[in-house]
Amino acid sequence: MSQSKGNVKTRLMLSIMMTMGVLLAGCGEGKPNSRAVYLLLDTSGTYTQELAKAQAIMNYLLATLNSGDSIAIARIDSGSFSEKDIIAKATFDIRPSTANDQKRLFKHKVDEFVAQVKFGSRNTDITGGLIQASDFVNETNAGDKYVLIFSDLEEDLQKGHVRDFPIDVQGIQVVALNVTKLRSDNVDPRDYKKRLTHWQERVKQGGGEWRVVNDLERLDALIAMH
Repeated sequence: MSQSKGNVKTRLMLSIMMTMGVLLAGCGEGKPNSRAVYLLLDTSGTYTQELAKAQAIMNYLLATLNSGDSIAIARIDSGSFSEKDIIAKATFDIRPSTANDQKRLFKHKVDEFVAQVKFGSRNTDITGGLIQASDFVNETNAGDKYVLIFSDLEEDLQKGHVRDFPIDVQGIQVVALNVTKLRSDNVDPRDYKKRLTHWQERVKQGGGEWRVVNDLERLDALIAMH
């Protein structure tokens, strides 16, 4: 009888230990303490005149991101769902000196690109850029994922391009930056609000979070500080 009780007690202790092991393992699998940021630059029409502001945003991001964080900057052009539109990308090394070299090279590539932009693209494939951006930030497995859209949010697609479908941005914070007003907005100011509402609905339906930041003096609230 005592042996039977001993066996029950032993099994009970083993069960408790296994349960505690599972719980402790789960506690150790917290959200990764890293960030991934993808900045989309509108290069259509007269919006190219705004690119100097985008360089200021890039400088802020490079100063804020740390080792293990990832960043990419790509242009929005006539067909943006392509690797060729990525201007620069990097995941910063754990060694500070190497990370600083990566940041200097990244800045050089973007500054060089902006200096060479003479004429804007004919069309604006924001949806394609957003899909490409979500793929990038998801592949990094970062804890915090951001897609920043530097654009007036006026999508103008090439004939035959299909973009009227849901976008998967689950768990991604999508931030619209420097959403300038178009000439047509002066005729009917409701058009400006319609563009913002349209993209907000698409992002939220895709499982993402949506924000608009037009005051570029408030970049301190752009991404989470670690």
